[in-house]
Amino acid sequence: MHPTIIRMQEVVALGDDSLIAGLLAEDVRFLPPTYYKTWTGRDAVAAVLGHVGQVFSDFRYRRVMGEGRDWALEFQCKVGDLDAVGVDLITLDEAGKIAVFEVVMRPHKTIGALREAMNKRVMSDPRFLKFRDALG
Repeated sequence: MHPTIIRMQEVVALGDDSLIAGLLAEDVRFLPPTYYKTWTGRDAVAAVLGHVGQVFSDFRYRRVMGEGRDWALEFQCKVGDLDAVGVDLITLDEAGKIAVFEVVMRPHKTIGALREAMNKRVMSDPRFLKFRDALG
């Protein structure tokens, strides 16, 4: 398994954006499950993923599939008292950094709860003032 994917499994649920940032390409693109807009850039994506790690509880990866630059990591978690399952679709760049990070999740009710929790956190985080245009 690729070292970036191994490290990602270790740090993604910790909610520490400084650990996540080291795995991301400078121009990483993040496609969240909560709305159809792409976050771009290491600082913004690391901050978003840091908050996600704090909103999710009981997070664990169940299966990892892939090779080379393309990976799918199936996970389960809770958002509040709601259960969810999802898949992180990861594309690595030539340097082994995460270039594209797309998340698909179900069920719909949990995604709504995630969107509400994330909006509340992001809107109260002063780092996001400069990213406000990306909030759609």
